[in-house]
Amino acid sequence: MFSRIKKLFEPTDMTVGTPWKSIAMFSIPMIIGNVAQQLYSTVDSIVVGKYVGDNALAAVGSAGPILNMLYVLFIGISAGVGIMVSQYFGAKSKEDLAETIGNCITVTAISCLFLMIVSPFIIRPALIMLKTPDTILDWCASYLLISMIGGLGMAYYNILSGILRGMGDSFSALLYLLVATVLNIVLDIYFVASLGLGVAGVALATVIAQTVSAFLCLRKLAAMKDIFTLRKSNLKLKSKYVKQIVSLGLPSGITQAIFSSAMIIVQSLTNSFGEMFIAANVIVMRVDGFAMMPNFSFGTAMTTYAGQNVGAGKMDRVVKGAKQGTVMAVAVSAVITGIILIFGKYLMGIFTDTAELVDMSRYLMGILAVGYIAMAVTQSLSGVMRGAGDTVTPMWISLLTTVLVRVPIAYGISYLTRTEELPFGRFECIQISLLCSWCIGALLTFIFYRIGAWKKKAIR
Repeated sequence: MFSRIKKLFEPTDMTVGTPWKSIAMFSIPMIIGNVAQQLYSTVDSIVVGKYVGDNALAAVGSAGPILNMLYVLFIGISAGVGIMVSQYFGAKSKEDLAETIGNCITVTAISCLFLMIVSPFIIRPALIMLKTPDTILDWCASYLLISMIGGLGMAYYNILSGILRGMGDSFSALLYLLVATVLNIVLDIYFVASLGLGVAGVALATVIAQTVSAFLCLRKLAAMKDIFTLRKSNLKLKSKYVKQIVSLGLPSGITQAIFSSAMIIVQSLTNSFGEMFIAANVIVMRVDGFAMMPNFSFGTAMTTYAGQNVGAGKMDRVVKGAKQGTVMAVAVSAVITGIILIFGKYLMGIFTDTAELVDMSRYLMGILAVGYIAMAVTQSLSGVMRGAGDTVTPMWISLLTTVLVRVPIAYGISYLTRTEELPFGRFECIQISLLCSWCIGALLTFIFYRIGAWKKKAIR
């Protein structure tokens, strides 16, 4: 019994066995882990909404797009390293693994130092540029400042847990995240309800919790001496590995930057509809985070699965797993869509006691619901392409659907529906534009997957 439990926390070779079983066993702890990770922001929203008020809830939500934009560096690093680790693990190359992880640790430290220096000078001007209401401006600024100054823990957790998953160990990442989630919830309640620190309290709680999870991931990696041995010499930057991290991670970072930029542009439009809609949009995005988690989990699982099998030279197995993984992702998303449509009112009521806010949030969530099935296709097949080393194609698809679909549709509907009673147009424009971008993105992803150029992008 003990040996079976121990095996769950060891790296998994996904180049053998039944593809769908390997993907499912990897995805289940990923989904649970993503639920736990989403609890970070969700608990923040619930605590400030219940103990401070709807304006505080709006403040946390308005800070989100800027926070995501500042974190794109780490998303890029994590994506590049995850692909390299999965392919080197599949190829059984211990030295390349050690060099990749060591260089990743150093690159992350440099990136964190840069953001810690720059962020205090750009946060408030950015919030003002986005027309953030004066009633929540100070709260937004304090939340962002604490998050960025303490961002080292967040950065290292996401990157180091990505390394663990690249080697097929999703259970260890899950365990460490669960520990941090419980700590985050306890600290949230203590800092806000007991000490009255408000929005700053939830930011501080998240920083502390993520730092703990990062330390646990680092300790686990240091103990994997049978897989690779991390030495001080591996921390020295080497052009080969840095170039690979950048070339593989940059498209993913750009993709996230494009998405975050669109969120910031749309956030300006969102802010024009007032505090009530901002708060409703925050609730929708929190529920959206849970609804999207299986898609992101299957996407990450497919990246690891494809990476390991490409590294092992088993391309036929990659194609077979892509079909099975996508079918599973679509089935899970269909169930989630049904739950949202049936129980939406109760889900929204968790965040606020304001009836008008619950009804508005439920209505907006209903617009997005079917789009999660489309995103299941996008995330699964994009994961396969990224795992094979093609991070550029998903980047271009994201660019097209965001810049040429989402933003123009949002502002177009807003402009065309303006009246004297609605000077900024219909607020539904935000969710309708997002739904359109998801559906078109799924179609484009499927087309480029079928073309198959991604099969020639493996690391040499």
